[in-house]
Amino acid sequence: MNVIIIEDEQYAFDKLSLLLSRLDNNINIVGHAKSIKHAVALIENNDEIDLAFFDIQLSDGLSFSIFDRIEFSFPIIFTTAYDNHAIRAFKHNSIDYLLKPIRKADLEMAIQKFDRLWKPDKSQGEAIKNLQKLEQKSYKERFVIKVGEHIKMIKASDISCFYSMDKTTYLLTADDRNYHVDFTLEEIIETINSRQFYRVNRKFIINLNFIKDIISYSNSRLKVSLKTKVDDDIIVSRERVKGFKNWLGE
Repeated sequence: MNVIIIEDEQYAFDKLSLLLSRLDNNINIVGHAKSIKHAVALIENNDEIDLAFFDIQLSDGLSFSIFDRIEFSFPIIFTTAYDNHAIRAFKHNSIDYLLKPIRKADLEMAIQKFDRLWKPDKSQGEAIKNLQKLEQKSYKERFVIKVGEHIKMIKASDISCFYSMDKTTYLLTADDRNYHVDFTLEEIIETINSRQFYRVNRKFIINLNFIKDIISYSNSRLKVSLKTKVDDDIIVSRERVKGFKNWLGE
């Protein structure tokens, strides 16, 4: 698989290259560009690109403008330190959207998604249809919960947070009720509105509308209090603080 990386930070490029090499020996990085101008030239001169990684914020603007300068059909995995461009990213051949610092597990899931959509035995037309389905994806507005013999529907807007405990995922409602859900946090974060919900750490996804207070915490982290009753402290991990602050300011 031939891959190009559009990334203006050398450290980020080196790290992504290393992760890709460790993930799959068949991944060949055939090009690297640090700006929109050089990215366009790279794409124009390479007709054997299978997949591209685009950092959104480049030194000379947003990488979305590349699509205005040149046409191509290969899929994109966007990378960024911010999560406020997710909706726009999925309108541009995107199959995934990775937040920096990129974790190996997240990258592996993105490559697996690429494999599912762009298998060698699929026609390009079929692959494009799969991408279009992703672009048309709507946010999950409600969750169906089983309570004993009953089925309960809970609106996403009424959910204070999602959290994991003892390898099980739960949601907490506005009236302080906890319910088990049959999804992992990784699956949930892909289906809910990123403007309303944010994953602050490995354990919690919180709803913006239920934030009561935010205070500074040790090691450059933040502590969040919700309007609902949560047994554990909700700590924004240090690597997510920057993205969290940008999310708050959207």
